[in-house]
Amino acid sequence: MAQAIAFYFIAACILGFAVLVVTTRDTVHSVLFLVLDFLFVAALYVLLGAQFLAAIQVLVYAGGIVVLYLFVVMLVNLKRPPEAHEDPHRRTKLGFGLAAAVLLELGAIAVYGSVNPAAPMPATPAIPVSGNTEQVGWLLYTSYLIPFEIASMLLLVAMIGAIVLAKREL
Repeated sequence: MAQAIAFYFIAACILGFAVLVVTTRDTVHSVLFLVLDFLFVAALYVLLGAQFLAAIQVLVYAGGIVVLYLFVVMLVNLKRPPEAHEDPHRRTKLGFGLAAAVLLELGAIAVYGSVNPAAPMPATPAIPVSGNTEQVGWLLYTSYLIPFEIASMLLLVAMIGAIVLAKREL
């Protein structure tokens, strides 16, 4: 009973801070609410018995990512009105076309999944390791290797895109 009460309290705090992140007008306060949100997600991981994920949540997200957000918020001039200048190199039609293509692809995947239901998955063998960290590592590099590699490629593309956008024209 106590775990259920703790779960619902932590879940309510996560949802409340997420709403505050989106609705707060001051961007620094929004980032601070995001830190609290990440810390409550880590508390939820601890409640579910995933201490390793909780530690990674605190170190990576509440530590590194939010510090990066704070640097961006502090360095960007937020006093100017949005879209104060028009970029002649912006390709809005191409962006809309790519977004429409992605939406059509997702729709086709959803229709195909509803027409051809997936075959039942075979029973997964027992994980030959013990401990929370070993189980996460074993699953990450066996059952979830393809999504892990796709996520790493997306992060690499995002990093290259950020470098290209930050590069100043001489």
